[in-house]
Amino acid sequence: MTAPVLTAAPTTSVELARRTERVATVAAEHLARTDRDAAFPEEALTELRRTGLLGLLVPVEYGGLGGTTAAMVEVSTALGRVDMSVAMIFAMHCQQVAALVRHAGPRLRDEVLPEIAAGRLYLASVTTEAGKGGHLLTAGSALATADDGELVIDRFAPIVTGGAYADGFLVTMRSPDAESPHAVSLVYAHRDQLTVERSGDWQPLGMRASHSVALRLTGSVPAHQVVGAHGDFRSLVTSVFAPMAHLGWSASWLGTAAGALSRVLRLLRGPEGRGRADLGSELLLTRLSRARQRIDTVHALLRHTLRAVETAPDLSVPRVQLLLNALKITAAEECLRAVEDLVDALGMRHGYLKDSPTRLEHALRDLRSAALNYSNDRLHLADGKLALLDPEVRLV
Repeated sequence: MTAPVLTAAPTTSVELARRTERVATVAAEHLARTDRDAAFPEEALTELRRTGLLGLLVPVEYGGLGGTTAAMVEVSTALGRVDMSVAMIFAMHCQQVAALVRHAGPRLRDEVLPEIAAGRLYLASVTTEAGKGGHLLTAGSALATADDGELVIDRFAPIVTGGAYADGFLVTMRSPDAESPHAVSLVYAHRDQLTVERSGDWQPLGMRASHSVALRLTGSVPAHQVVGAHGDFRSLVTSVFAPMAHLGWSASWLGTAAGALSRVLRLLRGPEGRGRADLGSELLLTRLSRARQRIDTVHALLRHTLRAVETAPDLSVPRVQLLLNALKITAAEECLRAVEDLVDALGMRHGYLKDSPTRLEHALRDLRSAALNYSNDRLHLADGKLALLDPEVRLV
């Protein structure tokens, strides 16, 4: 049985921080085990359910907290300071919730959003596909329409973050009778509507607790569980999926880098650091400075991009898309480099070994995944094309 969810109400920043701290405390208690065993952080998910944070973006009228995108960024950053896997799991769930809030039909919203708000529905994203990686705008597997009008799902995905523990899925598939792989639809499916088969193992370098295993999903869902219009997933990507992903991921990475720097500084200022480290070393001070500079740069870009997403009338225009992609690329690169600076600053004992209280080794492994999580190379190719569409170089 899931513990009762805290009373849903509009959340002040103090209350939001209190709920987030409860999740972070639980995540920290199990961090060593979940990383060592590549185990999904079930205890942290239970606390996300109980605190109501799974329903952070669900409107109050559906029983949720009625939180904003800025609140999602705040929580993701705070969780990233403790466990990047938990932060990414939360941020990706929020991405799925935002898609339902903004694009699901009234019947689907009425069915699903109260369940999310009550902590009974953790969502996983099924967008990867063999042969295309994480490319969002094409699909090989096609939806079929049964005689009773239901949509038939038969979908294999090589990577589904938290999928083995999800209560529901948002799945991309080619629209029924579509002639082009670009005619992609997004479909919601509850776990009870599917047969979920797991294959393979999950033994990555970092992000081990994200438990991003391969899944095959088969089953059928009512036609009203299409999110948005058939074949129009592209509009969901520009309005919800890409902005929420890049903001949430970048916040998680920022939190991880900031948490690493904070632990380093506490070590250096503590009794052990004062006794062994030369706090006047120009090399040490320079590397600390560079790490802080990188973190502040990502933070400033994250806040600027968040304001742009909140205020821009059209998120699909090139200058906004370029900014969103720049945030993701910059955060992925600079947060990793900040931790690399810290590794160099502290050396072998506290920069490289697993048993250091700085946990730099863990942060380094996790952040190495950031550039691969929807490849920076792919985004640079897209940005080159977008740049050609904005010869005036209009800045957001």
